[in-house]
Amino acid sequence: MPRISAGSVEEHREQVHQRVFEAFAALMAEKSFDAITMAQLAAAAGIGRTAIYHHFPDKESVVVAFASHETSRYLEGLRAALDGVESPVARLGVYIRHQLEAGQQFHMGFGAQLYGVLSRESLSQIREHVVAVEDVLRDLLADGVRSGAFAVDDEAATMSLIHACLAPRHLATSAIEQFVLRALSTTK
Repeated sequence: MPRISAGSVEEHREQVHQRVFEAFAALMAEKSFDAITMAQLAAAAGIGRTAIYHHFPDKESVVVAFASHETSRYLEGLRAALDGVESPVARLGVYIRHQLEAGQQFHMGFGAQLYGVLSRESLSQIREHVVAVEDVLRDLLADGVRSGAFAVDDEAATMSLIHACLAPRHLATSAIEQFVLRALSTTK
């Protein structure tokens, strides 16, 4: 029977998963997904080579669980930041700032490295997490259109353009926020 290093089995499982996620992020910063083995993940997480299989059957399941974990944390922080902010313009500003700051805190940029190496099913499961974040932006835009603050002719294009504006990390957050808000404004 494996040793439990926490107050409960559930708490132990969460601690092990957190260590595996941290190890996965660190290993992905050093090497490609294909070059990472389950044994390396287990060693980096400080668990036994066979013990990792009690939690994850393979690397793809680690990636999917990792994406779920990171997205949940991101959305929790975003929703907390948006709580109590009424104005659609202010809410979109919060979204933009949170998205730019989150790039420093969350490991959600592995997508390009994983296309072509993950199964269609795993990619689909990861896409569900991206959609959850997109849904927040979609709702913010719809609120802004309803209030008359935003002009959005093509929702999908607008969302893509907003996210494209959030990619350059070398620009000041305030400049990006001002640019996006001005682009959507109905008062030009």
